[in-house]
Amino acid sequence: MGIIRRSFCILAAAAVVTGFGLSAPALAENLKVAIVLPGVKTDKSFNQAGYEGVEHAAKELGLEFAYSEKVAQPDQPEALADYARRGYSVVIGHGGEFQDSVAKVANRFPDTRFVVVNGTEPGGNVAIMSFDFRALGYVMGYVAGKVSETGKGGYIGAQKLKFYVDLGNGYAKGFKAARPDGEVLTAWTNDWDDVAKGKEAALNEISQGADVIFPSMDNAVVGSLQGVKEKGKKAIGIYYDAISNWPDTVIQSAIFDMRGALLTLLGEAKQGKLEGKAYIYGLETPTAARIGTYSAAVPAAVQSDAAAIIEKIKAGEIDVH
Repeated sequence: MGIIRRSFCILAAAAVVTGFGLSAPALAENLKVAIVLPGVKTDKSFNQAGYEGVEHAAKELGLEFAYSEKVAQPDQPEALADYARRGYSVVIGHGGEFQDSVAKVANRFPDTRFVVVNGTEPGGNVAIMSFDFRALGYVMGYVAGKVSETGKGGYIGAQKLKFYVDLGNGYAKGFKAARPDGEVLTAWTNDWDDVAKGKEAALNEISQGADVIFPSMDNAVVGSLQGVKEKGKKAIGIYYDAISNWPDTVIQSAIFDMRGALLTLLGEAKQGKLEGKAYIYGLETPTAARIGTYSAAVPAAVQSDAAAIIEKIKAGEIDVH
């Protein structure tokens, strides 16, 4: 997390927005949803995707929602509990680092449904929502391996949380499928938001020969992409179609679409069907998990190969694990 930490008292004053444009039956009246973010909602990465996902679901389903941003890990249990005390029906901890915090408070609020995005331990009144990170990572790795001129790729993460380890492993496996003699360098920064650290990690991997970098942090992704751009190398985007902001740098993106995933999940909650289980979205649910736009740097033949690989993954013909 960033070095600046606001107290929860400030965060609890976050804006509350009411959604309009109801498009589903009002099976659960006055459903209130809150999301607690570890970073800022304008990071053009994980936190922004989560915030916009809940905002979109609120508008589509007619929900009331609130959010708190940049909540440091020591403050997470109280942030989650405060929303539960105030009658929010669904409280979302946005990130795997919320798993322990949710575990600390869920039993105290049995009538509240808690959701951990990228969590690992569902059960009772705790659901987890995540994506098939290995599958998307594999496809990105395959494309990177085919485009790489040096035969070396780079992967950058913040913390070794399960799903980000899975994403990196999938990337490395796909890279090797495209380039059997290739290699993927991996770096962990231990910081989700520090732009300077993200840039330093990318430059370090580039100095070792990596020419296609896949950063998977929050705001620190911007630093990595800046480093890649400065050195004239290529990158993989994450969470949204990043080529729109980095047209000369990003060759493809792994889109983990929080809008589609959270709309589906909160639709279940509105109908009273949200269970304490894992909700995992993969390539078979493209509204939630898909690839983005190709750069001109990716040959048409590679694009066709990647499309065929996606179909084989969906059919279970390629083991990405």
